[in-house]
Amino acid sequence: MVSTPDELRFDGQVAVISGAGGGLGRQYALLLASRGARVVVNDIGGSVTGDGSDRAAANSVADAIMALGGEAVADGHSVTSPQGGQAIIDAAVGAWGRVDILINNAGIVRDAPFEDITPERLDPLVDVHLKGAFNLTRPAWKVMREQSYGRILNTCSAAGLLGAERMSNYGAAKTGLVGLTRVLAAEGAERNIKVNAVAPIAYTRMLQHSVDTAPLQNDAAAQAILDELANQYLQRLDPALVAPVAAFLTHRECPVSGEVYTVGAGHVARFFIGRTKGFYSPGLSVEDVRDHLAEIRDETGYTVPGCPADEMAELFATIMTSAPGQVLAPGQVLEPLEPDRVAPPRMPPPH
Repeated sequence: MVSTPDELRFDGQVAVISGAGGGLGRQYALLLASRGARVVVNDIGGSVTGDGSDRAAANSVADAIMALGGEAVADGHSVTSPQGGQAIIDAAVGAWGRVDILINNAGIVRDAPFEDITPERLDPLVDVHLKGAFNLTRPAWKVMREQSYGRILNTCSAAGLLGAERMSNYGAAKTGLVGLTRVLAAEGAERNIKVNAVAPIAYTRMLQHSVDTAPLQNDAAAQAILDELANQYLQRLDPALVAPVAAFLTHRECPVSGEVYTVGAGHVARFFIGRTKGFYSPGLSVEDVRDHLAEIRDETGYTVPGCPADEMAELFATIMTSAPGQVLAPGQVLEPLEPDRVAPPRMPPPH
């Protein structure tokens, strides 16, 4: 395929993609390779619940890329250990001498009501999703810092951001990646390392597993209607329609970092963490919270702090503008400040 002058390409760049043997990861690998990237196709080839292994999945995608004239290496190491993460990055560096792009996409599911979430259902998901991203990112981070360039894409989920029944283990592990994304975006800024996250909505074997194991309706006719609607809807959730967003967020021209995008069926939107204007009282009481709850929750005039310092600045601005001249202690007066002078000292964020 002939490229156009304005086509976003990845010539000379090296991408590492976990969970690339099928579903979303496969589409990411094929698209990046078609745009010139050299790809490490990582996948242990296990089941959707994390059981077993089979190198055939990774080999198949790597072979498909090479058949189309691209460059790819198949890798079957697990992201669940630091040694596995290091080996995956070593495969990229050994083959091509660098790592420009990392997509943390490996994942498994083990849905159940919260009362049935045992350590056996929780630990493997944390190991793959959260620790797996950490184990793979850490060695990649070292390479990216040394070359003063990198693009990292993590995979979160609306199951955690918005909440979904029977997915407390999955949602908790996935949302931990939002915090990792935000922190790494801040730490990587000075070295031109940009880190973002996607919350995909795609018809993959993981989604199909969740659908298949969901509790059935008591009414058979109603269940049949729901099944038909679900099938019509699911067919529109082509994983290939998520890949363009993953590609853009890992391209050198991507201007954003620390952000989360929801993607599905060709639609792209941004999730963000907003802060309401809220309610302030220097003598805040339990009853104040009760009586002003609507004001506290009112989204009118919300802001989107970029970091903990921004939020602290908003807090101090509220204090300064709401209570000028307030007496704090004998001989101590809280004086009003100009808006451009309202900035907190650098300090660790509140926990």
